[in-house]
Amino acid sequence: MKGFGGNLQGLMKQAQKMQADLQKAKEEIESSEMIGSSGGGAVKVTMTGDHTVKDVFIDPSAKDDLEVLQDMLTAAFNDASNQVKNALKDKMSKVTGGNSIPGLF
Repeated sequence: MKGFGGNLQGLMKQAQKMQADLQKAKEEIESSEMIGSSGGGAVKVTMTGDHTVKDVFIDPSAKDDLEVLQDMLTAAFNDASNQVKNALKDKMSKVTGGNSIPGLF
């Protein structure tokens, strides 16, 4: 039974390291910025990794049709949000070695 305690201690150290690595990866993503766009760049949304919108750019030519502008804004927000989600998933996958951990992301 002596070896069991050593293995358990090793597993605990690995778990603690993974937890620290996951926290670091999460912080890196949250401080990064993604730019979602639509309408060929007529609308751009800059969003941080924690889904805070930092900036919205609308080309003046896009204001002519309100419905189209609303659609482009929606698409740009969704694009930025998807970029954040994918960046988080990729970063976490690297930390976990490709293993999916339920509830993590």
